[in-house]
Amino acid sequence: MKKISVLFCVFLFVSCQNFGQLNMVTDLPKDLKEVSGIETLQGSKYIWMINDSGNRPKLYGISKKGKIKKEVFIEKKNKDWEDLASDEKGNIYIGDFGNNENERKNLRILKVDKSDLSKKVAKVKKIEFEYENQDDYSPKKKKMFFDAESFFYYNNNFYIFTKSRVEKKYGKTSLYRVPAKLGHHKAKLIAKFDNGNKHDSWITSADISNDGKKVALLSQKNILIFTDFQNDNFFSGKVRKIELTHRTQKEAVCFKNNDTLFLSDEKSNGEGGNLYTLKL
Repeated sequence: MKKISVLFCVFLFVSCQNFGQLNMVTDLPKDLKEVSGIETLQGSKYIWMINDSGNRPKLYGISKKGKIKKEVFIEKKNKDWEDLASDEKGNIYIGDFGNNENERKNLRILKVDKSDLSKKVAKVKKIEFEYENQDDYSPKKKKMFFDAESFFYYNNNFYIFTKSRVEKKYGKTSLYRVPAKLGHHKAKLIAKFDNGNKHDSWITSADISNDGKKVALLSQKNILIFTDFQNDNFFSGKVRKIELTHRTQKEAVCFKNNDTLFLSDEKSNGEGGNLYTLKL
C-alpha cells in the first residue's frame, strides 16, 4: 500500500508540472543527470546518450521508458563531450569539442563503429579539426566565438554550430563543415546566424531530419527549425522560431522522426533531468 502511495505522489507531481509545448516521456536515471547529447539510430531500439565533461566516458543506450539498457565504455577521456551524431551505416560520433576558453588545439570527433555498440568497451577513431579562421588560441573576450556544443552528420560531412562567449553576442553561431573521414582537417566556415544577445540564446545542440529537409537548433529560449535551404547552407532558407515556455537547461536534441523531436535537459535545483518530445 505504501509503494502504491509513493507512485501516486510521483505521478501527481509530474502531471502537475507545466512543460509548455513539450510532452514529457520519462525522467532519466541519476547516471544521466548531465546529458549533453542524444541520438536515435535506424534499426536500434535504444535512444543513445552521453554526459558532459566531468562524467565517465560512457555511451548509454536508453529504452523509451528511461531505463539504461546498454553501457559502452569509450576508451577516450571525456574531455568535453557535447553532442552526438550518426551516419547512414549506424556508426555513432561523439563531438569532443567543448572549448569554453577558446584555447583547445585538440578538437575532435570520436567515431564509434556500429559493431562496437554491442560491446562493453569500444575503441574509437579520431577525426581532428581546427577552425579555419581561428589564429589566436587565447583570444580576447570580444573574439571568443570558437566554443561549440552542436553538430550533425550529413552527406559525408559533419556540420558544427559554434557557441559564442562574447558578451551581448551570445546568440551568434557560425556553421562549419568538416569532412567525415579520419585525419586532421580545417573546419570550413559556411554561414552565420544570430539568435539573440543573452545567455539563453546559446546554441546547445543540433540535428537534421532523416529526409534532410529540416535542421533543428536548440537553445534555452527556443528551437530553430530551418527548411528550404540551398545545398548545405542551412541558414539560407526559412527559419521557424519555437519559443520555449518551459525553461530548463536543455542541452540535447535529435529527430525521433521527420516531424517529431526528442529533447532532454540537465538535472538542476530539483528540475529537469527528463526526456521530452515535441511535435513540429
